[in-house]
Amino acid sequence: SITGIVLTKLDGTAKGGIVIAVQRELGVPVKLIGLGEGADDLAPFEPGAFVDALIGD
Repeated sequence: SITGIVLTKLDGTAKGGIVIAVQRELGVPVKLIGLGEGADDLAPFEPGAFVDALIGD
């Protein structure tokens, strides 16, 4: 069974709201996000920091 999601391509022009839509559709948490081109650019998903960045705080 799937225990979490890794979302890539959140840098640049990607719309951050897709994180919420994917999580709701699949019913599992987002665990990692990709912020660049390489494996070293994967980072733990932090919901609070994500919301702050999304709304510009």
